[in-house]
Amino acid sequence: MWPLAAALLLGSVSGGSAQLTFNATKFVEKTICNETVLLPCIVNNLEKKEIKTMYVKWKFKGKDIFTFDGNQSKHYASDDFKSASLGSHLPEGNASLVMNKNDAVPGNYTCEVTEANREGETIVELKYHMVSWFYPKENILIVIFPILAILLSWGQFGIVTLKYKSNCTSEKTIGLIIAGLFLTVIVIVGAILFVPGEYSAKNASGLGLIVIPTVILVLLQYCVFMTAFGMNLFAIGVLILQLLGYILAVIGLSLCITKCSPTQGPLMISGLGIIALAELLGLVYMKFVASNQKTIPPSRKAVEEPLNAFKESKGMMNDE
Repeated sequence: MWPLAAALLLGSVSGGSAQLTFNATKFVEKTICNETVLLPCIVNNLEKKEIKTMYVKWKFKGKDIFTFDGNQSKHYASDDFKSASLGSHLPEGNASLVMNKNDAVPGNYTCEVTEANREGETIVELKYHMVSWFYPKENILIVIFPILAILLSWGQFGIVTLKYKSNCTSEKTIGLIIAGLFLTVIVIVGAILFVPGEYSAKNASGLGLIVIPTVILVLLQYCVFMTAFGMNLFAIGVLILQLLGYILAVIGLSLCITKCSPTQGPLMISGLGIIALAELLGLVYMKFVASNQKTIPPSRKAVEEPLNAFKESKGMMNDE
């Protein structure tokens, strides 16, 4: 009889002091896009489920960073983890810790939960995971399309200076060179700042320097068309296409530049691709027209000056 009573008593004592069990979470990843970080701590076998009987303690590197005393309804957060807090589902066994991303330091965090005379703990590791702002293929296209468009624009300028010398004034040529050099330097600087990596102010400014100045290409192509053979339907169509591409690129830029994980990257890349396509069409058309144009009609000024000189000399001979 006595052995049976002792066994029942020991069983009740051991059952009352049984350890709490948790949903095991080995690690949690934090990225630059996180505004807050959640460290999970879920208890499976709560019995009373009353907040007054619960005590929660979170530790980092052996130091208490957050405590909650349900009996006194008080909580404490250390100076380095001021943003730490618990959710509202503690009586259900959810003792997860939420904190600002700036306070969430990578490392091992220990969650200790006590319910009456039962307790337990679990360890969660916080890791930092680096994520690229754009996908690798998108990074390549964002840089390649503007550089390709600039090279094609320089090709158009070369055709104008070599084939249409009579229509090129020195002031206009110098202006085109300065504008082309300015655009080239700005895009190269933007490409250097826009290095593949995480979202940052430097990357965002580099992307802006790549996209926004491409409007200069529209102006350069207009000047080249006017210098070479004037405006026609094809030239107008190419300029409209190029302007449309620029509008799409700017809209895509505005939707991407403030987002840590941009979803409108393809829209911006499509706009840059259309700009490069318009430059290619203009170069091919200009090369085709220049190759078929054997003689370049002299300008009106070039015709009038010799004619006036001839008339003046003839008048002087008549006077004599």
